[in-house]
Amino acid sequence: MHLHLRKALQDMRNNRFLNAITVATIALAVIIVGAFSLFVINAGDLLNTWRQGLRLMVYLEDGLPPDRRPRIEDTLRRMPEIERLQFISKEAAMALLRSQMSRHAALLDGLTQNPLPEAYEVEVRHGVERQMESLAERIEQIAGVEEVAYGKQWIKRFGGLVELLGIIGYALTGLFSGAAVFFVANTIRLILYGRREELEIMRLVGASERFIRTPFYIQALLQGFMGGLVGIGTLYLVYRFTAGDMAATLGGFGFSFRFLPWTAVAGAVLSAMVVGWLGCFASLKQFIASS
Repeated sequence: MHLHLRKALQDMRNNRFLNAITVATIALAVIIVGAFSLFVINAGDLLNTWRQGLRLMVYLEDGLPPDRRPRIEDTLRRMPEIERLQFISKEAAMALLRSQMSRHAALLDGLTQNPLPEAYEVEVRHGVERQMESLAERIEQIAGVEEVAYGKQWIKRFGGLVELLGIIGYALTGLFSGAAVFFVANTIRLILYGRREELEIMRLVGASERFIRTPFYIQALLQGFMGGLVGIGTLYLVYRFTAGDMAATLGGFGFSFRFLPWTAVAGAVLSAMVVGWLGCFASLKQFIASS
């Protein structure tokens, strides 16, 4: 094995440019696929954070009889999915709107009456996030409830975007893996043709096919390993430079931007090595068939 490794390293030194191009191609594939994976993982975490923090806004009918609201509140409190609720009066809603509009609050001074409805802000129990639609439909059936809102359409659209990006990531994985296999195969093929006479002599003196092929497989695995490390290292450096800005932007949502888990990092490097092995396998198979 030591002899095979030394021969593989010698070939890599003798063909520095070709090997550098191959390693760079594998690294680029890892960076692009890793960046998509990083975005999809964090977008999924962000979506789950928003789902867990979702609150239902239960708007009451205007002109509701005074004795109806306690009955609505009692019905809501008896629902097992609801953790807590808070009543928001028309006056409190208007005060909140004024504070949110800040500089433009003067636009509300011309209103002759308060158009905002009374409402309940409802916090659901953990694990009920995916049942929000059915819960909202049940609450809307309560007499005196005008509407229930919780950003359903926005959450669905963002979830659909995350799924779409995941599919794009799989497509890019296949595309760039194929490109990397092609570059590895061509690198090995050029080395094989450059050493054609040497390999024929090795066959004549009794060297086995396994003995001849092993250094090339080791070289391809080293190319994949180096490309994987360079790609993950570059991606991590970009993450370190941008994580602070992302944390400042999304910190208000109780969300922490994170790097790929160690299993994904190990999987990326291992996949890069498999890509190198496949390129070498394809090149050796073609070379042997033509020799």
